[in-house]
Amino acid sequence: MAPGWSDADDNRVRMRPLLAVLIGAIAVAALVGASTTATAGPASCGNTVGNDGYAYAGHQATYRGHGVRATLTVIRQPNVAAGHVAGWVGVGGPGQGANGEDAWIQAGVASMPGMDPFIYAEITRGGRDPEFILLEQGVPVGRSHRIAVLEMSGRPGWWRVWVDGAAVTEPVRLRESSGRWAPIATTESWNGGESACNAFSFRFERVSVSYGGGGSWRPFVTGHRFLDDGYTLRDLASAPAETGAYRRSLASDGVIPYAFVAASS
Repeated sequence: MAPGWSDADDNRVRMRPLLAVLIGAIAVAALVGASTTATAGPASCGNTVGNDGYAYAGHQATYRGHGVRATLTVIRQPNVAAGHVAGWVGVGGPGQGANGEDAWIQAGVASMPGMDPFIYAEITRGGRDPEFILLEQGVPVGRSHRIAVLEMSGRPGWWRVWVDGAAVTEPVRLRESSGRWAPIATTESWNGGESACNAFSFRFERVSVSYGGGGSWRPFVTGHRFLDDGYTLRDLASAPAETGAYRRSLASDGVIPYAFVAASS
């Protein structure tokens, strides 16, 4: 992706398959089990079956990077009528790999019907189906997790997912990926092809981009917003592009910049 790339229609096409193909989703449902937590009330829907049922609320960074991280918190219990919801960070996308192949790596917190939220990673390499990895089940509302997707130091094109300071995947090679992709931090909702509304609210804090392999973190500066009808983005604390320095002028109680909330209306 080019720095500052912000063609909204093209972004939507590139975003759509992310997490939509849940390899082993039935197995995940069996592992996680039914939720016993009360769900949130109904929410308005931005996307219908005729629009493929996908909706996004989040940001793409201004510049290409070698990783992206955020402290993610589910701030209200998701109500997933069909499909899934997720808050995630990642790089790459459909058609973004070597020779125009699909290639991406992302990680975040997701939920499906009847489930409590769970932490996952998803990896797609050229010529392969997406690989879905369940990392942690039963993520409570209000508990924060530090999630990062990061290129390895001294190994260009090799990536790992990190959760709470620990590497949780093996090194993954994504050919011709080094320094090519503008990181993304976003929420995603898919209605499963049904006339259904999904409700969610995720807080992203300490959102950063790595400008070198192994972690050279600087403030995330948004170059493009993903914001479908029926969804909201609320800035909590920002990092102005002209200085790259954190400021708290938008901050609410105790948040760590760069920070925002993405939610259904």
